[in-house]
Amino acid sequence: MYQSLREHIEKIISLSEDEFAFVCTHFSIKKFKKHQFLVQEGEEVKYSYFVISGLLKLVHTDETGKQRVVSFAMEDWWESDYYAYFTQTKATMSLECIEDTETLCLLLEDYKKLCDSLPKMQRFFLEKANFGFIGSQRRIISWLTSNSKERYEQLIKQYPSLIQRVPKSLLAAYLGVSRETLSRLSP
Repeated sequence: MYQSLREHIEKIISLSEDEFAFVCTHFSIKKFKKHQFLVQEGEEVKYSYFVISGLLKLVHTDETGKQRVVSFAMEDWWESDYYAYFTQTKATMSLECIEDTETLCLLLEDYKKLCDSLPKMQRFFLEKANFGFIGSQRRIISWLTSNSKERYEQLIKQYPSLIQRVPKSLLAAYLGVSRETLSRLSP
């Protein structure tokens, strides 16, 4: 399980055996069942999650009760309600399993210890945050400049395996279209 984390980290930085052993001491392993919540709106957000196996959805529920899928997270991805995690405030989103999921969990305190004790990890987390920021900007621009068909095609092109794993109703919620509209868009 930790080997996945090592391979993920070493795409950005290299770690000695001792450094990696130190990194591992800051994570805990948690397994979740399909439909189980890792984070629920209104609750404390304890962890940032690295997905070893499985699939998650991050959802915001508006004041009318309509759910909007903010993101999906599959193997080799990180996810949490990061605003709540870093500001230590209550969650404004929920993180739920679409499939049975295994994660490595990182407390904010351990995140800070890793960054303070091992500057390489600070660089790693900065790179991951930068990529996340870029991805968010690209999604916003797509929403502003693309129609629903173009957004669907971008999703298929960028994450082809995701399309096979996510129910169409959730894909529709992610794309901001009705289930019927999505059916017309998909081949």
